Amino acid sequence: MSEQSKVVDARGTFCPGPLMELIAQMKQSQIGDLIEVWSTDAGSAADIPEWINKVGHEYISSIEVEGVWRVLVRKKK
Repeated sequence: MSEQSKVVDARGTFCPGPLMELIAQMKQSQIGDLIEVWSTDAGSAADIPEWINKVGHEYISSIEVEGVWRVLVRKKK
């Protein structure tokens, strides 16, 4: 059984927009929730994992599909 993730659709925004939208979603989420950020800004694939590791959440994966980066993270605290 796969877990459902909350999607933050930040396509069309640029740094730091996708990260700021993720931070806003983190504040509304419960510990253990999965959050997937969709971004057309390639910098998100590096910026989001760096921030996640810095603040103590869990970075799970990043993939790029047809120009959209999908970065999956888990809220840990």
